Order: sequence, then structure tokens, then C-alpha cells
Amino acid sequence: MDLQGFGAQLLAGAWLTIQLAVCASLLGSALGFATMLAKVSDSRLLRAAGFGFANLFRALPELLVILIVYFGLPQLLMALSGQRIEVGPFMAGVIALSLIFCAYSSEVFRGAWRGIPKGQVEAAMASGMGPWLILRRIRFPQIVRLSLPSLGNLWLVLLKDTSLVAVIGLQELMRKAQMATSVTKDPFTFYGAAALLYVVISVVSSAGLQAMERRSRRGLAA
Repeated sequence: MDLQGFGAQLLAGAWLTIQLAVCASLLGSALGFATMLAKVSDSRLLRAAGFGFANLFRALPELLVILIVYFGLPQLLMALSGQRIEVGPFMAGVIALSLIFCAYSSEVFRGAWRGIPKGQVEAAMASGMGPWLILRRIRFPQIVRLSLPSLGNLWLVLLKDTSLVAVIGLQELMRKAQMATSVTKDPFTFYGAAALLYVVISVVSSAGLQAMERRSRRGLAA
């Protein structure tokens, strides 16, 4: 495959794609866990806020969320602070994709929360543990273990969604392939190379996720 000198550019785009996906997944997981806590809260107001927030971003197309964050967030920040604050394509992409990841991961975490036997929590309460200690020592480790397979699927979806950030000018893998195609007029080669890189990233990350799942099950009954 003759990349006509654009090989390094494609690799740089692939690296930026990985950085974008990792940042969005970490931020989205943290937001998703917080949203899940709101959903399972005893407060009706918090439950409504949690479900409303997640349902909103599950209903919107990913591309629309990216455009709203990129063009709307600077205006919102200016209205709040009175100063013009620029939001670059990378930051806008991370925020937009993390909001989408949050919406779906909150449901994954909620399912894991409900999968923990009530007897464990009741036993912890009987031994004098408070709600936050139960969350940290009983619920959180099991939620992480039970959520890993579904989070792995969300990660693969997120990885593909990073290509949408090209519309706001971020030079990730898809954008680099478009730029190389516009110069060489050889779309098959560069879109094929981009597809190959996406597959490599997916295969490597899937292997990593499977290793994490095996490690999380270590010590459990076979």
C-alpha cells in the first residue's frame, strides 16, 4: 500500500483518535457513575434529573451534540462569565462524546447496581457500615466488575464516533484520511488505510478489555 508520504500523518491522526476516545471514556464513565447515583437516589428530584439528563443525550444524534457543544458552549460560557472563552475542537469533542458516553454508561452502571444481592448491603449495614463506606467497599468494586463487558461495547462505539469530530476541524484519523485523499485523489487507498487502523485499534483494545474482565473475575468461584 503506497501512502505517498502520508503514513506519518495517518499515524498522528490515529494517536489523536486514541487520546480523544480515552479522555471521553474516562470523563464519560465518571459522569455516568454520578448520573447512576442520581437515578437510584431516594430523592424524587435527583431521580428525575438523572433520568432526564441521560434520556436527553440518548435521544440526540451524536453529530448534533458535537455541533451544539462546539458552537454553543463558548456562547454559554460568555453569558456566564462575561468573557470570551474559546473551546477548541479537541476539548469540544471530549465534552460532547463524554456526554453521550455518560448517557449510556449510566444505564450500564444502574443495571450493575441492581445486580448486587441485597443481602450483602443488609449485612454491611448490620455490621455498622455507613452508606458511603458500603458504596466504596461493597458496591463500587462489584459495579466495575459487572459493568466491564457492556462498557467494552460502549468503548468500541465511542471509538467509531470519534470520526464525527472531524466536522469541527479536529485532525483525527478520519480527517487526516480526508486531507490525504484531497491531495492525492486516491480515496480507496487512504480510506482503506484508515479502516485498517480503526480495526487494529479495536482489536488491541478488545484484547485489553478481555484481559481486564479476566482479572476482575480472579478469585471468584469458577
